[in-house]
Amino acid sequence: MKKPNLESWDIRVGEIVHNAVPARLYEAALKFESGSAIVKGGALAVRSGKRTGRSPSDKRIVRHEHSAADVWWGDINIDLDEKSFLINRERAIDYLNTRERLFVVDGYAGWDPQHRLKVRVICSRAYHALFMRNMMIRPTAEELAKFGEPDFVIFNAGEFPANRHTEGMSSKTSVDFCFERGEAVILGTEYAGEMKKGIFTVMHYLMPKRNILSMHCSANEGHNGDVSLFFGLSGTGKTTLSADPRRQLIGDDEHCWSNNGIANIEGGCYAKTIDLTEEQEPEIYQAIRYGALLENVVFDAETRQVDYSDSSITENTRCAYPIEHINNAKLPCVGGHPSNIILLTCDAFGVLPPVSKLSPEQAMYHFISGYTAKVAGTEMGVTEPTATFSACFGAAFLVWHPAVYARLLAEKIREHGAHVWLVNTGWSGGAYGVGSRMKLKYTRAIIDAIHDGSLEKAEYQTDPIFGFQIPQDCAQVPSEILSPANTWSSRENYRQTAVRLAKLFQENFRQFEAESPEDIRKAGPRL
Repeated sequence: MKKPNLESWDIRVGEIVHNAVPARLYEAALKFESGSAIVKGGALAVRSGKRTGRSPSDKRIVRHEHSAADVWWGDINIDLDEKSFLINRERAIDYLNTRERLFVVDGYAGWDPQHRLKVRVICSRAYHALFMRNMMIRPTAEELAKFGEPDFVIFNAGEFPANRHTEGMSSKTSVDFCFERGEAVILGTEYAGEMKKGIFTVMHYLMPKRNILSMHCSANEGHNGDVSLFFGLSGTGKTTLSADPRRQLIGDDEHCWSNNGIANIEGGCYAKTIDLTEEQEPEIYQAIRYGALLENVVFDAETRQVDYSDSSITENTRCAYPIEHINNAKLPCVGGHPSNIILLTCDAFGVLPPVSKLSPEQAMYHFISGYTAKVAGTEMGVTEPTATFSACFGAAFLVWHPAVYARLLAEKIREHGAHVWLVNTGWSGGAYGVGSRMKLKYTRAIIDAIHDGSLEKAEYQTDPIFGFQIPQDCAQVPSEILSPANTWSSRENYRQTAVRLAKLFQENFRQFEAESPEDIRKAGPRL
């Protein structure tokens, strides 16, 4: 296999390890990278250094005349002068040139051949190469021979710090993107997740320009070819509910919706492993074998048994593995147009019903809102539920204004007749501390009723505050819990709490009103 020529980027290193198989990357990690080990089951365990999670406050996008009007500038997309980008780029390349060997991974972002992106990762750690080998779509030998020049390049020099005196830097860590150059530079962090979400950021910019909706969601497919999308923030049940043994998994995190249907962006999965057990998450547990990569886990030095309950290094222990490690994964990871779109929320206020049906306008409103709630007790002094909003259920990775993604979603919902549901996996019968968490068996029964079409045929009532449609019956779910007001001991307490939550929705949405058309603004709660 012909080695890629890196001289066009002024990189001249004697040994280039190109698209290596896992065994070779294992060998390099064990020989050259401290803390690496093969653990029981065959996965490679590694350490990511000081940074054990992403550094969103250090992400920068070059403000360029060709893209400046497209970007939603602010705390999520912080601008950077092109000169500073080039300084960081040169700093990264200078560091990479000091290495005895470099690893190059060529792969695709997007399973749809018509819209996929050719990505090249240039890095100095075998850990990073194995991670991206797992997370990108792996070219066949024939595709690799014809790969040619990449559409986007990541220079990962994460072992080397940014210079804090460079204009626009806030720390020794910097993750910088230049859409016009088709390049990203990573300095000062060895956390591999920056590369994964970096590619997602690029897709979030490029795909809407092609009238394709890029989404932070999971997707699965039934035996009849019906596709469902699951949106939800951490703790809402997105991974659990989309991992259905009766349906094939298209992907667990990042997708595009084009005129061809749904396509996974990634070639692998990146799962949290803290407190992982085979009983609770058998698919993930069984996927951790040879070829998989474990980050920052603790294991016994003699038996090499991983202790997934040990968070002494970090709570954010992770595993990256090829999607083929999931037994019911659909390959290639593509599907038709979705029949159902499920927005998951964990409402700790106990106000939202376990399931409600949304109009296209309401779908846009709740998609832009991206609501869930933290429970009391997670922070000192917090005595009641705290609302959390993340636009499009993944604000940290958006590039355009959320209304752009919402408009694309609404257009595709109308064109393909998808049903949209808001499913609450949180509290019923009162807020956290009074009510109780929705039983998983009821939520699963609701998802089953969505998939078999029976919920669509139910009778509905309109919620007087939020305006969505609440079904009055659902198989295997007690009818009394479907309307949340009926589960509270005091209807007046319910009403007051519902009004409070509605006001939080309204306050949050004010930041989006100027960019949102009137039909979306009117789709929110009314007081």
